[in-house]
Amino acid sequence: MKFIIKKNKKKTSCIIFSVYLNNNFIQIKPMSILKIFIVEDDLFFGETLKYHLKLNPDFDVNLFQTGKQCISNLYQKPDVICLDIGLPDITGDILLKQIQETNDKIPIIIISGQEEIEVAVNFLKSGVLDYIVKNSHTKDLLWNSIIKIKENLKLVQEVEELKEKLEQKFSFEKIIIGQSDGIKGVFNKINKAINTNINVSISGETGTGKEVVAKAIHYNSDRKNKPFIAVNMAAIPKYLIESEFFGHEKGAFTGATERSIGKFEQADGGTIFLDEIAELDLNLQSKLLRVLQEREVVRLGGTNAIKFNTRLIIATHKDLSQEVKKGNFREDLFYRIIGLPIVLPPLRDRGNDTLLLAKHFIDLFVKDNKTKPIVISKDAKQKLIKYPFYGNIRELKSVIDLACVMCEGNEILLDDLTFISINNTDFFLSEEKTLKEYTNEIVLHYLKINNNDVVKTAKKLDIGKSTIYNLIQSKVI
Repeated sequence: MKFIIKKNKKKTSCIIFSVYLNNNFIQIKPMSILKIFIVEDDLFFGETLKYHLKLNPDFDVNLFQTGKQCISNLYQKPDVICLDIGLPDITGDILLKQIQETNDKIPIIIISGQEEIEVAVNFLKSGVLDYIVKNSHTKDLLWNSIIKIKENLKLVQEVEELKEKLEQKFSFEKIIIGQSDGIKGVFNKINKAINTNINVSISGETGTGKEVVAKAIHYNSDRKNKPFIAVNMAAIPKYLIESEFFGHEKGAFTGATERSIGKFEQADGGTIFLDEIAELDLNLQSKLLRVLQEREVVRLGGTNAIKFNTRLIIATHKDLSQEVKKGNFREDLFYRIIGLPIVLPPLRDRGNDTLLLAKHFIDLFVKDNKTKPIVISKDAKQKLIKYPFYGNIRELKSVIDLACVMCEGNEILLDDLTFISINNTDFFLSEEKTLKEYTNEIVLHYLKINNNDVVKTAKKLDIGKSTIYNLIQSKVI
């Protein structure tokens, strides 16, 4: 085997490490430095191995002639240890145990003159990564083994980096933008949810970010490395929900050509997020209740009960307590799933959060489209603050994306903001009605928004509570 170091022809600091092995010319791109310990009492053989490994500029190689020298230098945190088992001061099996007691994750390669298969098998059973016999092929075999270790370590490092990025991505104080009192209250509830396994129920109007909150809870909890399974109840046909929830065995029904794992099984150890839970059929509500009580599922067409450990987070834009009163939702299931309630305030009640979110969406647009920085004019800011945003954050993002496209230069002006909403004034006035009828509709509209809270509605509309009570008693609204 010949080793050749060639500088990259391009004008970079990169060096290409080239190997001529078995008549094949191989180029290996440099990665991070790998610290290698060679423990070998034969100084000539040890120096030979060290010389060949050090031809790779990414290998930092240290040679030790005794086991004690190796142990005393483990503080340097080697990435690989190449170990001779015939050392003068300590036997290989004892040294191996001492290394593993210090750090059982260090990859260890045994290099030995013993060719007995039983010896090699015993060392491999003890956690050794590779066993290489001393002969004319030792350098090549050692080289290949260390290259594989380096590749594996790189993959592990990449996984850890991805996990770190994922944690940063779902840091709730970064993905949930806002400084209003309502959002601070949401932060407080999220913190409490993160530190426990209690069920969580998230309520709020459409577009307020219920799934974002659910993910923030999951990815900041001790379940973050397990699955997050989201199920939109409104998007699944009623006849498929039971199979989606609990899974089915092959042949359970027409079309069941193979076994299917249900959502609760998929989320084992992690979190299942049931969005729009109020849309769940009453018959299936009773089955869901039993599953949550027993913490086990039986697949359709199956007989075996399968245990699961899954956290439940539910969400709805409806008032579940009102759905219970109407007979649309089981009371016993309501108390089973309500857990820690988190109410997301509508955007129109969050004040300057609208501008913070607008800036956030502008920054995302600029980054995704690689444009120059964009700002919002003073008049446009005032227009954003005053607009009610019945579609909430989702509607705001749509408005901002369109404004970024329409604006000339790098400033969003008043005319660049386009609101397309079924709740706007033009739509509201499209029918001919009396002032009294319009007044009643306005009061009814705000009652629905405020979950029938008369005090909050009266304050919002700046009218007396008695006015609303009178309308209710007269059955006008």
